[in-house]
Amino acid sequence: MRLMIDTSQVTFTVGREAQPKTDQNGVQRVERNTNIPMWSVQLVAMDNGGAEVITVTVAAAQPPKVPTGSLVTPVELQAIPWAQNGRNGVAFRATDIKAVPASKSGSNTSGS
Repeated sequence: MRLMIDTSQVTFTVGREAQPKTDQNGVQRVERNTNIPMWSVQLVAMDNGGAEVITVTVAAAQPPKVPTGSLVTPVELQAIPWAQNGRNGVAFRATDIKAVPASKSGSNTSGS
């Protein structure tokens, strides 16, 4: 089951730039149906309850161009619960990871 995540109250910062998602032999994984390469991007997700580091997988011909430390928005973020060989967890997937435009930061306002 894939669960869509409401990201409207969460701020995401890139913790580590996109890396190829690889199998145990170091070969980059591809989506089964499309053969599109898969990439992993480490994000720091922060809300009023604190912060958590998550790794988000994106399938794309080229890695998302989001530098470390930049504010981003994961597009159509999904949580995918999994269980295998007595282990379990949650995998995160997005269709894209987009940089947040600098104009949204409010850097043009002056404080007194």
